[in-house]
Amino acid sequence: MERLCGPKLPFWVANQTLHTDSPDLPECFQLSVLSWLPCVYLWLACPPYLFYLQRNNKGYIMMSILNRVKTVFGLVLWIVCWTDLFGTFHELQQGDSKPPIYFVTPLVVGMTMLLALFLIQFERLRGVQSSGILFIFWFLSVLCAIVPFRSKILQSEISDKLRFTTFYFYFSLIVAELILSCFNEKPPLFSNIDTDPNPCPQSTAGFLSTMTFWWFTSMAIKGYKNPLEAKDLWSLNKRDSSEVVVPKLLREWEVEQAKTHSAVDQSTQAHFSKPTPAGESNHVGGESSPEEVEVLLSKQKDPKKPSFLRSLIKAFGPYFLIGSAFKLLQDLITFVNPQLLKLLISFTKQKGAPTWWGYALAFLMFFAAFLQTLILHQHFQYCFVTGMRLRTSIIGAIYRKSLIITNAAKRTSTVGEIVNLMSVDAQRFMDLTTFLNMLWSAPLQIILALYFLWQNLGPSVLAGVAVMILLIPLNAAIAVRTRAYQVEQMQYKDARIKLMNEILNGIKVLKLYAWESSFKEKVLEIRQKELNVLRKTAYLGALSTMAWTSAPFLVALTTFAVYVTVDKNNILDAEKAFVSLSLFNILRFPLNMLPQVISSIVQVGSSPPLSFSYSFLSHSLFILSVTVVNGKFTWAKQDPPALHNINLMVPQGSLLAVVGHVGCGKSSLVSALLGEMEKMEGDISIQGSVAYVPQQAWIQNATLRDNILFGKAYNEHKYRCCLDACALTQDLEVLPGGDLTEIGEKGINLSGGQRQRVSLARALYNEADVYLLDDPLSAVDAHVAKHIFDQVIGPEGALQGKTRILVTHGISFLPQVDNIVVMVEGRVSEMGSYQELLKQNGAFAEFLRNYSLEDIIEEDEATEALIDEEENFPDDALSNHTDMVDNEPVVNEAKRQFIRQISIISGDLENPKSRSVRKRLCSERKHAESDSEKKLPKVEKLIQAETAETGRVKSKVFWEYVKAVGPLLSLFICFLYGCQSAASIGANVWLSQWTNDAAQNVTQENVSMRVGVYAALGMAQGLLVMVSSFTLAMGNIGAARKLHYALLDNKFHTPQSFFDTTPIGRVINRFSKDIYVIDEALPSTVLMFLGTFFSSLSTMIVIVASTPIFAVVIAPLAFIYIFVQRFYVATSRQLKRLESVSRSPIYSHFSETVTGSSVIRAYCRHDAFVLMSDMKVDENQKSYYPGIVSNRWLGVRIEFIGNCIVLFAALFAVIGKDKLNPGLVGLSVSYALLVTMSLNWMVRMTSDLESNIVAVERVKEYSETKTEAPWEVEDKKPSPDWPSQGNVEFSDYSVRYREGLELVLKNLTLSVKGGEKIGIVGRTGAGKSSMTLCLFRLLEAAGGEITIDGVKISEIGLHDLRSKLTIIPQEPVLFSGSLRMNLDPFERYSDGEVWKALELSHLNKFVSNQPAKLELECSEGGENLSVGQRQLVCLARALLRKTRILILDEATAAIDLETDDLIQSTIRTQFEDCTVFTIAHRLNTIMDYTRVLVLDKGQIAEFDTPTNLLFRRGIFYGMAKDAGLAQ
Repeated sequence: MERLCGPKLPFWVANQTLHTDSPDLPECFQLSVLSWLPCVYLWLACPPYLFYLQRNNKGYIMMSILNRVKTVFGLVLWIVCWTDLFGTFHELQQGDSKPPIYFVTPLVVGMTMLLALFLIQFERLRGVQSSGILFIFWFLSVLCAIVPFRSKILQSEISDKLRFTTFYFYFSLIVAELILSCFNEKPPLFSNIDTDPNPCPQSTAGFLSTMTFWWFTSMAIKGYKNPLEAKDLWSLNKRDSSEVVVPKLLREWEVEQAKTHSAVDQSTQAHFSKPTPAGESNHVGGESSPEEVEVLLSKQKDPKKPSFLRSLIKAFGPYFLIGSAFKLLQDLITFVNPQLLKLLISFTKQKGAPTWWGYALAFLMFFAAFLQTLILHQHFQYCFVTGMRLRTSIIGAIYRKSLIITNAAKRTSTVGEIVNLMSVDAQRFMDLTTFLNMLWSAPLQIILALYFLWQNLGPSVLAGVAVMILLIPLNAAIAVRTRAYQVEQMQYKDARIKLMNEILNGIKVLKLYAWESSFKEKVLEIRQKELNVLRKTAYLGALSTMAWTSAPFLVALTTFAVYVTVDKNNILDAEKAFVSLSLFNILRFPLNMLPQVISSIVQVGSSPPLSFSYSFLSHSLFILSVTVVNGKFTWAKQDPPALHNINLMVPQGSLLAVVGHVGCGKSSLVSALLGEMEKMEGDISIQGSVAYVPQQAWIQNATLRDNILFGKAYNEHKYRCCLDACALTQDLEVLPGGDLTEIGEKGINLSGGQRQRVSLARALYNEADVYLLDDPLSAVDAHVAKHIFDQVIGPEGALQGKTRILVTHGISFLPQVDNIVVMVEGRVSEMGSYQELLKQNGAFAEFLRNYSLEDIIEEDEATEALIDEEENFPDDALSNHTDMVDNEPVVNEAKRQFIRQISIISGDLENPKSRSVRKRLCSERKHAESDSEKKLPKVEKLIQAETAETGRVKSKVFWEYVKAVGPLLSLFICFLYGCQSAASIGANVWLSQWTNDAAQNVTQENVSMRVGVYAALGMAQGLLVMVSSFTLAMGNIGAARKLHYALLDNKFHTPQSFFDTTPIGRVINRFSKDIYVIDEALPSTVLMFLGTFFSSLSTMIVIVASTPIFAVVIAPLAFIYIFVQRFYVATSRQLKRLESVSRSPIYSHFSETVTGSSVIRAYCRHDAFVLMSDMKVDENQKSYYPGIVSNRWLGVRIEFIGNCIVLFAALFAVIGKDKLNPGLVGLSVSYALLVTMSLNWMVRMTSDLESNIVAVERVKEYSETKTEAPWEVEDKKPSPDWPSQGNVEFSDYSVRYREGLELVLKNLTLSVKGGEKIGIVGRTGAGKSSMTLCLFRLLEAAGGEITIDGVKISEIGLHDLRSKLTIIPQEPVLFSGSLRMNLDPFERYSDGEVWKALELSHLNKFVSNQPAKLELECSEGGENLSVGQRQLVCLARALLRKTRILILDEATAAIDLETDDLIQSTIRTQFEDCTVFTIAHRLNTIMDYTRVLVLDKGQIAEFDTPTNLLFRRGIFYGMAKDAGLAQ
């Protein structure tokens, strides 16, 4: 420097700078280092930045005022610098020679200003709206110019007037440039910002706004004012949307594939003996053929498999690396603060040091911490955005492949598996991105921390390291056990939900039989097991919490203890102790993260090869256009061919029928024509476009009209014609919204025949040249089939003149087709017209002979004879059957026949009689299932919207939870947490006392005492942590038990009317989702919340105790904290909701697509569906993205508050330096450094706590619904043998279903003697069933009363009443469990009695043939017994109970006549002396009863003996006449 500055200007003078109270830097230092620093930065940053701008062009920005001003200022700056230079030259001529530095610096600075000028313009041309590079440059320049600015003012007289003026010009200009660079330019021309209705402000945000996430504030405010809705969300940034991200990945993937292909080509010819099949099958059967995979893997030498991971890295790696760079910076800055702390403590020790040192250190600490915050959150932002793009691209890629996937591949994995792959694996990749950097960052942090510790304490650090390493396996072991327990608990939970589901479905039966308490026991038993597992998990949790909190302490203890005992001269002073402590705290995080990261990488590592070998098959795509020559086709390359030497010629515009037995390859032929099968040899060509009607109609979850249009434009006339031709017009009248009715998934609310006709209408509307119709007529009624054949397919139909290939079983249509192909075992056996084939007398003639008989029967009887049977096969049964057939290509003949008949019956609304039956059936079934399914989402959303509306959760809910935990226990838990914090503070205060010994030189005597007490306090803290987290867990489990018990108890006591009006799904949701939250999510949230809350609190206490003046700052900081927190919680809660609502459509759309891929391909709708999927993914990411940013936004704001705490703690320590000892300073500042983390977490936890505590509210709401009358009334208990006679009297009895509805029974008065048999008849809705419900008090009287044997039934307990009556209900309900449990849940009867009952109900033969006898397991709903057997089980129940009064609600959708007779005869013999009420639908059962009661509109119309009633010729006579029982 001597050379540059000359001998007069020294570079560094210690006395002038460090050791004075008003420091100043020497002129040489100012001119060289301070002036050059910003210049060096800009020249270094420029090349990479220019390269980046060259690659990313966003369009150019028009010259604006701002830009012009910046440019002018830049020019002036350059002129100012060079004025200096020329001034120096001028002085040289005057003979006043200056040192070289006066030439060099203005030259360098001037050149740099020119560079800055160039950048300003270049950025404008490249569309950069706000430049970070230049902002930092101007900031650095201003920072460096402040020193000369001050020293020039301090100069007493101005010696150098020229440089004095130029410098102030320079200073004011760079300040102006700094201010100007805070503002934004307008967006580039032609950017999509102008066109977008709701653009994301991020793209236009300035550099400062981007660093601090200020641009998010608008959404936070909006979310705080009122709950966010989907319309408030910003559009997704173009660069994150599917249309950019997915093609990027696919391009890389294609490059990868091309590489491997070329590698294969270059490899030796020997491989070519069997080139692809091995690779192919390995792809296809990824999961299913392990041997093959192993063989492939063992041949490591050939680079066959393209790596999916590599293409992911290529596509998204560069962006991710920017994030990694930020992480590296942040890791390095983390270690600055402990070093500054060291300086601060040593500063407080020196008595004479100038105070500005302290202030400088305090602000440096603040600045380092703040920089760390900004950088860390930028890193997270990059990581999460990468994760988001990964997810988008993986889902997009899998979706695109699933559309062109080969059938062979489809077989190896179910739709569920693929959807799982999409949701779970994509999610895993997404989570992984955040962890990935920890792989190198954690070891780096550990190494750095150990290095600094070694410098501090020497080798004794190793003792601490040893402790850490020992703790790692402990944590790992705990994690393994916890996972095992979680699995076990899931099983119990599933069992409990399944049982609850059954109970709620059969709640009416439980009430009628008074069986509630038995089932309640069963549920509670499972619940107990579940809670036991939870308790074990809690023990482990407490242990791991202890390990996590005491780890840093144990490490510190061992290190310090070893340090002081190893060597007499080692003195533990404040610097060493507190710097080490803050380093140990830094160590805590990476040590805990490492095991987690490694395990999650292992998980992901195990999934991609499999999942992507499946999803990225190499596909054979198809050619469409019909001749087949020597075709040989197979489903998968390794399978035997399914079709051999197929030769087909179909002339333009002809109708070809394909017939043959089941499994002879008819559908395969159609698939082959569509290109769905692998072609092994031969040629196939189809001219023109294709429309395809699959055997199983594929219906989308959209409106009926959309299903038919399938992406074509709407044309009223053409559309109506299609509907007429496909006989859909009358169906539209039945549907609630006409053709705009929303069809559920898989067409759930259409019958089989309707689905098939919609599928046909779709083909008809999409005018194509070739129509492939795979048995479209099998699912519809015979006469509808005829209509469709005539109107659509046949020679006169709408498709005449098109080429049609029809697979059919309907023989009646064959005479009208042009050509017939007969298939036998995958070959074409004959081909020709109907007449020709009959003459040949070959396979076809035989086929006709086999089928014609049946066909005639089918035609006639299909609609009449089998209607009764149809009721045994409700819709669901049908769909199951057809699925079975579809999955196994060859099913025995009989089964297929049987199914075909059912499917004919399942027909449609054509025949009036079948129509009423169908409608009734549908309405009953649909109410059971689809209502709850359909209404659920809407209703649930309404409920959620209410809780969202109120914003904050009411404190009452928290109080409810505290009550459930137990108020005293809650206080005790808080007390424990307080003690734990106190112990931790105590330990550190003790440490600060210990370090003060060093100053008084009284170290040696006290060492053992100091170590002992420190250890004791630390151990106490560890134990208290464990006890407190354990007590908390116990409290939480107790609360969970109470809340669940209250809910369960209430649900068993709830009146029937509640279950009639509430969808079961909603109740189940309370038992599953909400109870799960209370069991698992809430406890961990509460634990974290209390932990962070108390640690933040103890920090405040320590700082205030050591520097009381700090209390002044707490209030404003707390205010800002709460303010930010309220904004965040409101917004993030709603964003989470929106995200989960928009997630499920992605998966449901996907599974729909996989099922219908062949249809989509046949109609060439591939691109439209890809677009739909992309839109759904983008829609989901639209709410996910603000969610990520909201966390960043919060983090920057909260950590800023934390950094302020650090600043003030240090400042006040400096101010009160004389009164404080170094120990206290160390204590207070090292606590402050810790606080940032806990403040940040505390807000997150508050937010989670609020969203989770809602579960308590919801469970509570359902535990407090209105209950029915008590089960037992002690003082009104009837005598044990009541009712002994069985007299029943109704006196002026009226009843209604619910408040505010009409009366269903009006003023009934009648009396029945014991032992009478009463038949109750009447039209539908006359109130027959209501009468029985009244006897059981499922409906409470609205007026009047019923007495049985002189006891008023309204006064006694419900169980006392219901257990004395017996009912055989309409629908037989069975519960899963043993048969014995279904007959006698309370185990009141001996086995002998049970067998007797089974014998009388004709079940004993069936049961004794079962290996398990009475322990025969009934599946859910008794599915493994036939309907008739279930009805007989109900009869057996009645026989076991054998009470004086029997109510028989005759089954409508009755069992076969035989079973019916059995039941009737049993009742006549076994219940001879009982009073029997029968609600009859078949009059012949009650013709011999004592009396018949005819109800009409809730009143008694006739009541007399059957013969008298027939004689009267009233209503009863009319009914008997209809039934053919009277002339």
